[in-house]
Amino acid sequence: MPTFLYAIALGSNRRGRHGSPEAEVVAALAVLGGVLAVSPVLRTPPLGPSKRRFANAVALIETEETPPALLARLKAIERGFGRRRGRNWAARVIDLDIILWSGGMWGTPGLTIPHARFRERDFVLRPLRAVAPDWRDPLSGLSVRQIAHRLARR
Repeated sequence: MPTFLYAIALGSNRRGRHGSPEAEVVAALAVLGGVLAVSPVLRTPPLGPSKRRFANAVALIETEETPPALLARLKAIERGFGRRRGRNWAARVIDLDIILWSGGMWGTPGLTIPHARFRERDFVLRPLRAVAPDWRDPLSGLSVRQIAHRLARR
């Protein structure tokens, strides 16, 4: 069976049973499986109405799972950490998003790869650049390094 490489964004801005947001990110990495590389954990300001700072990282993982199967597993991990759906922009114990995958593009209701907003989010691009600077966005053809540079110039 073929294996795929994925870039997974991890974020937390609420204490959970593992402790601080940074500890929640580390705990999520431990259950993710197939981890090949992990960026440093960054502390970043919140987006939206939340007032709590985030701990953000990106992990490169290898798995045989298709994008929908991996998404289902990521959502199960979030639920296991106490994440509740339905409250956009709220504080969260853990947030796991598929940013890129080695298969290029994927588009179905509920899942779009590459992640629709990763190109405009420094809190994703900085850690992604640390682990996969040369990974090319299948839509623009630009490398992660180039996308991050363009965002920083804005």
